[in-house]
Amino acid sequence: MADIHKAGLLHLKGGRVLLCRKSHSTSLLILPGGKLEEGETAQECLRRECREELGDVEIVNLRHLGDYESPAAGDPGKTVRVELFAGELQGVPIAQAEIQDLVWFRPGDDAALLAPSLRDIIFPDLLRRGIIEPSPA
Repeated sequence: MADIHKAGLLHLKGGRVLLCRKSHSTSLLILPGGKLEEGETAQECLRRECREELGDVEIVNLRHLGDYESPAAGDPGKTVRVELFAGELQGVPIAQAEIQDLVWFRPGDDAALLAPSLRDIIFPDLLRRGIIEPSPA
């Protein structure tokens, strides 16, 4: 069982994935989303966290893509379970709360910038499944 349980959003635009860089704990890129609170579903968590982190946005067309477990970014020795959902954002995302930057990342960009869960597990699976496309050569 993972130490940390999170919900994450895969939001694609023009072949790029919207990722976040926190202002603390790690400089690695992570998915929008966050930790589930007591009694909260993953979808409720995702909607709450995205409003907190991305401002006046709403998620539409939400669909579950899978559950992933890996080492936690910025928390040595702990594991994270990410319930990943694809969805579209209505509104313009703006970095807020603990989010320092928003980055549009194209698969094939520098993988060293990614949290371990994205680099080693989530992106390889999504590429294999054809959900995200590799960068053109």
